[in-house]
Amino acid sequence: MGAGMRVLGLDLGSKRIGVSTSDSSGTIASPHSVLLRGRHRRDDHEAIARLVNEEEVGLVVVGLPLRLDGSHGPAAEAATREARLIGTVIHVPVVLFDERFTTVAADRALKEADIRASDRRRVVDKVAAAVMLQAWIDAGGPGRGR
Repeated sequence: MGAGMRVLGLDLGSKRIGVSTSDSSGTIASPHSVLLRGRHRRDDHEAIARLVNEEEVGLVVVGLPLRLDGSHGPAAEAATREARLIGTVIHVPVVLFDERFTTVAADRALKEADIRASDRRRVVDKVAAAVMLQAWIDAGGPGRGR
């Protein structure tokens, strides 16, 4: 996997999944969409698989919600399990990346942009996914292993 690969970023929430994509060079992340969780996780994973195909991505980065001290709690364990399941329905690698401060950073940026609370709730998940994906890119992207 060299440079020039599109990447999909996922912020897995209990009700919504924030989705972001990188540009074709793999250097700039942008908010893409918010998937509302379906009845079954498998449906969510198939929707992600469709996005992987449509967007022609070569890698999926899933946000890993570590505790503030960096340890794995129930949320991180759930994200790890779900990332593994997503990996069974898509044909590209799935990696996990620390997302501890992404939703806070996304919400703050939207507030500073004077976006109303009701509008912020609609977009914060995809913006958080973009913040997480950009942090992953800035940390070295595909070359970082994990």
